[in-house]
Amino acid sequence: MKKRWGKGWAVLLGISMLMAGCSGVSPSTEQPSQNAGGESVGKQVDYKIIGIDPGAGLMKATEKAIEEYELKDWELVEGSSAAMTAALSEAVKNKKPIIVTGWTPHWMFSKFDLKYLEDPKGVYGKEEQIHTIVRKGLKEEHPSAYAFLDNFTWTPSDMEKVMLAIADGKKPEEAAAEWVNNNQEIVNKWVQGIKPGSGETITLAYVAWDSEIASTHVVKKVLEEKLNYKVELNQVEAGPMWAGVANGDVDGMVAAWLPTTHADYYEKLGKDIEDLGPNLNGTKIGLVVPSYMDITSIEDLKK
Repeated sequence: MKKRWGKGWAVLLGISMLMAGCSGVSPSTEQPSQNAGGESVGKQVDYKIIGIDPGAGLMKATEKAIEEYELKDWELVEGSSAAMTAALSEAVKNKKPIIVTGWTPHWMFSKFDLKYLEDPKGVYGKEEQIHTIVRKGLKEEHPSAYAFLDNFTWTPSDMEKVMLAIADGKKPEEAAAEWVNNNQEIVNKWVQGIKPGSGETITLAYVAWDSEIASTHVVKKVLEEKLNYKVELNQVEAGPMWAGVANGDVDGMVAAWLPTTHADYYEKLGKDIEDLGPNLNGTKIGLVVPSYMDITSIEDLKK
């Protein structure tokens, strides 16, 4: 983990230094210079795509995109989602070009004016869903928790509200509690007709993506406040998250991106888990740039 964070922040520092040295013009007055001097997009971003955690499905898809689009000079930079968004924030602040691996829902789309690069080869697939996955036997052992997890569903805009509150400085617990308190009508539908538990402990796993931090903490809040469960959260990487549910070490997760991002895990472990279906529709993954950049397609990166 330290290696990944270090690499991500090293890249961010390098980008920041590059931004500072590219021009004598003050960053606050400089205008976007996507095609200034006839430079290609690749030269302006040093042929780097700023990625997230190595091994993530989004990173695998991007490696495939680099191959499919024959981006031979390009490098996918490993790091973390935090390092990626920090680099993006710095670039947007100074109106500099940058290309990142991105996904929706994400608070960065609420905070910045961004766009996905078109993917004519369909490497990143179509829109995805986020599924709720539980261990086998949960329905029999904890029927109330199972019923709620089966009912849980919300929209990208709901999720982004929680994500943005966290990005703006609130603790995940505070942001989740605020959303639950402000959306009682939705929450009451999730738990309608479900008998509260008796203080049993439920364990949920999640990955450290902003989207999954938001959803998992909302689910935790509802289980504790409305259904009288004690909830333990395990933050792990995608592989251990799936394995934990499959082998019964954790009770479930609301963080399975399908059919593309977590396809490998589903194929390997699908027979050992129970898929309760999507809790959110309309997700998307791909390459993301600020809207001020004068490119529209991944094909443009070859120029």
